[in-house]
Amino acid sequence: MLSRKKLFLVFAILLLSNQFQARPQSPAAPLPPTITAPDRPQDTAPSSSSVEDWSKLSLRESDLHPDPPLAGQTDTVPEFTRELLRVQWRSGDPIDLYIVRPAGVAKPPVIVYLYGYPGEAVRFLNSSLCKTVTRNGFAAVSFSSMLTGQRYHDVPMKQWFISDLQRSLVGTTHDVQMVLNYLESRGDFDMTRVGIFGEGSGGTIALLAASVDSRIQAVDVLNPWGDWPTWLAASRVVPDAERGEYLKPDFLKPVVPFDSVTLLPRFTRVPLRLQQSLWDDTKTPAAARQHIASVLPSTAELAQYKSQQEYYEKVGNNGKMLDWMYAHLPPAKPATKSALALQPSPGNP
Repeated sequence: MLSRKKLFLVFAILLLSNQFQARPQSPAAPLPPTITAPDRPQDTAPSSSSVEDWSKLSLRESDLHPDPPLAGQTDTVPEFTRELLRVQWRSGDPIDLYIVRPAGVAKPPVIVYLYGYPGEAVRFLNSSLCKTVTRNGFAAVSFSSMLTGQRYHDVPMKQWFISDLQRSLVGTTHDVQMVLNYLESRGDFDMTRVGIFGEGSGGTIALLAASVDSRIQAVDVLNPWGDWPTWLAASRVVPDAERGEYLKPDFLKPVVPFDSVTLLPRFTRVPLRLQQSLWDDTKTPAAARQHIASVLPSTAELAQYKSQQEYYEKVGNNGKMLDWMYAHLPPAKPATKSALALQPSPGNP
């Protein structure tokens, strides 16, 4: 049996090798009602026995079995504690999960961060970012989407996020729910105050996840992808040589339920902000961006930035982007000494 030191060394080597995996660089049915993932007894089945329904956003339609999380590196500084864990609930798809907790808060509220393809969660190794996202008493949780970064491996090079768009969107939506299940099982987070921030494809996934998981109480999205026929026809993310395949009915029909413009008109359960940078969003065509904004419900907030200066002044400077989420998820009070004494150790349920 491997010693703890050898086990950690194996994990570190696997993590480092996955960071350098090659990946491509250029690469209508109603939505279900809002539900929370069903409770299940302590799961002892391996991830290899998981069964997943790629046509449904809710975990209620799937049977995913998480393996015990593998603890990697833990860094503790005066402002925060950062954990890197490896979690897995489907065969061949381990996920590097970053959890950053603010110092002095026993059960902080949680914000999940999802970045757009090909962006990765590895940015949370940046300590300056971790200080910013935890400074008001919030925990930050992040992981990379399917077929992105360390999760792009053991597939043909022609297969990537867009070519497998339905699985990329639905699978990562399942991942959000499984991560929230894991956080809930630990008992050291305030799961009554969970927000989600998503950018690009991560913004689309944030909307999808919030539509089926009632634990998510506020949603902030920046330049979400959507209006798939228009987006796929003109986005610079899509290589011209592949574009024709993605405009065929057989490709478009299955992703209609997972489109921002399908979901947004009925998105009234929780506070929602749609942000659009009009001057530099090269991934979403203007026509698709306008369509997405036009279907936003009256209960949501629309913030459009016409220039880099306006963006910088309103949200881009000194963590201002987070102020909206702070206002809708009030920060936790500092823990008392007795509460801190009862706080679980990082990584333990």
